[in-house]
Amino acid sequence: MRKITIIALSLLFATTLFAQKKTKTPLYKDSKQPIEKRVNDLISRMTLEEKVLQLNQLTLGRNDNANNMADPVNDIPAGIGSLIYFSSNPDLRNQVQKKAMEHSRLGIPILFGYDVIHGYRTMYPISLAQACSWNPKLVEEACSVAAQEARMSGVDWTFSPMIDVARDARWGRVSEGYGEDPYTNSVFCVASVKGYQGDDLSNPKKIAACLKHYIGYGASEAGRDYVYTEISRQTLWDTYMPPYQAGVEAGVATLMSSFNDINGTPGTANQYILREILKERWQHDGFVVSDWGAIQQLRSQGVAADKKEAAFKAFTAGVEMDMMNDCYNKHLAELVEEGKVPQALVDDAVKRILRLKFRLGLFETPYTPASTEKERFLLPQSLQIAEQLAEESIVMLKNEGSTLPLTNISKIAVVGPMAKSNWHLLGSWRAQGKSDDAVTLFAGLENEFKNKVQLSYAQGCNFDGEDRSGFESVLTLAKGADAVIVCLGEKAQWSGENASRSTLSLPQIQEDLVAELKKAGKPIILLLSSGRPLELVRLEKQSDAMLQIWQPGIAGGNPIAGILSGRINPSGKLSITFPYSTGQIPIYYNHRQSARPHQGKYQDIPSTPLYEFGHGLSYTTFEYSDITLSADKINRGDKLIAEVTVKNTGDMDGAETVHWFVRDPVSTISRPIKELKFFDKLMIRKGETKVFRFEIDPIRDLGFVDGEGKRFLESGEYWVMVKDKKVSLTIN
Repeated sequence: MRKITIIALSLLFATTLFAQKKTKTPLYKDSKQPIEKRVNDLISRMTLEEKVLQLNQLTLGRNDNANNMADPVNDIPAGIGSLIYFSSNPDLRNQVQKKAMEHSRLGIPILFGYDVIHGYRTMYPISLAQACSWNPKLVEEACSVAAQEARMSGVDWTFSPMIDVARDARWGRVSEGYGEDPYTNSVFCVASVKGYQGDDLSNPKKIAACLKHYIGYGASEAGRDYVYTEISRQTLWDTYMPPYQAGVEAGVATLMSSFNDINGTPGTANQYILREILKERWQHDGFVVSDWGAIQQLRSQGVAADKKEAAFKAFTAGVEMDMMNDCYNKHLAELVEEGKVPQALVDDAVKRILRLKFRLGLFETPYTPASTEKERFLLPQSLQIAEQLAEESIVMLKNEGSTLPLTNISKIAVVGPMAKSNWHLLGSWRAQGKSDDAVTLFAGLENEFKNKVQLSYAQGCNFDGEDRSGFESVLTLAKGADAVIVCLGEKAQWSGENASRSTLSLPQIQEDLVAELKKAGKPIILLLSSGRPLELVRLEKQSDAMLQIWQPGIAGGNPIAGILSGRINPSGKLSITFPYSTGQIPIYYNHRQSARPHQGKYQDIPSTPLYEFGHGLSYTTFEYSDITLSADKINRGDKLIAEVTVKNTGDMDGAETVHWFVRDPVSTISRPIKELKFFDKLMIRKGETKVFRFEIDPIRDLGFVDGEGKRFLESGEYWVMVKDKKVSLTIN
């Protein structure tokens, strides 16, 4: 009897323990546990089918990008890893998320991504313009606003920033990056990542960032999208790698592989860059997502016979998430079962995706709280940032005879196809931006000159075509005005993805409009809106002043009008070279030295650009002192300080950006004629002097990289340069 009692009690105890164990919260759902423990616990519970689903991305909501058209996704699997979310209302997201949380076996939340490139609803200037502000802190603030609007609308993850160094403005996607210089792209990359992600990804107003396109996409041959690139290993490291390395070191969550074939191996299947460099050398613990359809396009690039082989090559190279290819979903499990893809590789890929979901806090807060558009979008402080960034991004290219600012005038004629356009001011990749939010150039002028100046308007011509019927009326209008503001440029869709152009010149009809207006004999001010540098050599001769306003976003006309009136002093400087002619491309400031500097020039045009990198005029004048160094001879482990004083010698307060360049006149590996290593922007009041300081770390700022990415510093002479000032130093 005693034995029976003991056995019964033991069975009861065991049953109780089993019941407790059965009802106990799984470790991966315990928010108090370290993320790595939660990731490992969850992966141990998953089937191969569940793991593969996590590696796939589909779409949800309306897709209005002509390059990304796909059939609507009607049946979202509950265990899907990610969705591109095209709606701006979190309700649909929450409905699908509920399906994932309540109708999948393990309740793994979905990651919702979207292309938030230069704003979500509060549209900022395009990224190329942002770099011309030389104000990374302001760009960080703009990205923070974009993150807040996106996260509150149901987006957890943006496919931004794009940090492709681009030196061929025929490539439409030059608008999405920060120009031609590696260091500039690096600085704005870090600013963007900080703005999007902040210090805590679980913050309900932050989103995960994604560096794209890794790597060398901006070097596409002849400026055509999706094509082959030939990049030496050394150039890969000294030109294209630095922005990505900076972003990884800044803690970016994800990267996107590039479309382009790099030296015979497409970026989507490139083990060297994806696995050897990114994962092993840089120890990035996030994941890589393919570009849209890029895995299956390995077939078009001639390195995969079918989708199965494409899936194998992309996955083993290091692409963890399949964006709209249906390659992993159909073939990855089969590849594992055949022993071609190790289970451990699948587990590592899934862990990387789960790790981000935990960091975003999606397991604890999978749903986006309800809010009104008024609570999310176009907040006063957001609009203020938009206006300031547009203001600082505008570059005054020309101002002959102090044509600007417009003072002591009573009549202004405003003409051109861009004058009353709001849609085209937003540029490409406008996310949830609405044209009604944008202030047109004409509306900005009305706001600025109200009750002060009489404004008249006539379009004159369309963006393109051959209809010159409006020329006669605009010429009459111009003759009756004191000055003529001509608003020209590109339509929004003329730049961006799949928007390559054979020439940087504006359509002939726009150039002819300016030539016609020149007959009036009145000052002509050109406002140029575009997503790329333009060929302006003919327009430059016809105009008295020119402002490159880029695609300025919703702030549009107000800051531009403020510059025209003199209320705002322009401070933008070019982050990309404006060639004299399209035929000069590629042309950029940091080219290598020529074997015959006195020869090898063009015979029919100048060999120098129309406007060089860093060009930008102001309404005031600045006087630079000579550069001083804290030491002119140092050991390689020492640090030194370079200083230059800048005095505002004009009659107006103004912000000035000082660009610090270095040069190594003689090196084992040939180096560019100058390399940007630091920049700083300060407001200088009239009559005031400011000291600009560059703290030089020799290995970082004077060193170079070889074909393996190894940094080296050689003994000898180096130059430090600012504008036309130069000082030499010696490394022992």
